[in-house]
Amino acid sequence: MSSPERPMPPLDADERTSLESWLDFYRTTLAQKCEGLTEDQLAAPAAAPSQVTLLGLVRHAADVERTWFRRVLAQEDVKPIHAPGPGGHDGGFEPAEGDTYEKALLTWRAEIDRARKNCASRALDDTSPFMGGQVTLRWIYTHMIGEYARHCGHADLVRERVDGRTGV
Repeated sequence: MSSPERPMPPLDADERTSLESWLDFYRTTLAQKCEGLTEDQLAAPAAAPSQVTLLGLVRHAADVERTWFRRVLAQEDVKPIHAPGPGGHDGGFEPAEGDTYEKALLTWRAEIDRARKNCASRALDDTSPFMGGQVTLRWIYTHMIGEYARHCGHADLVRERVDGRTGV
């Protein structure tokens, strides 16, 4: 399953378009880091002691999408996709026996589609309750861009370790 071509965020867009474009840029970057690899390569850890894998990053991204755009923004009563990680953070890093990239990719893309729908009717200043306060959609977009940028850096290192490919 191939990922779409990575769109360059526009240089002169309004704030919302800029935020959505950067988030899509990083979503696509993560998918591209996984292209052309076997299931074994996708499940190969970066380097000891880290157990981070490309498959685990995609699974984690699905959980993060669900947490922020469904559980927080839309206040949907849905469970995490995967068991929480250490410290209660979004899980998914540790693939289970029988997990496949295709399954993880379908789940992740479904969460992205749902996220887009949940954001479509909201303004950047719309708020949702979070941790005893209110969080704006703008804050969530900004947080998600940072989340993906960090994990795309991880994915770059894992991919380089797996087959020497860098960039993208």
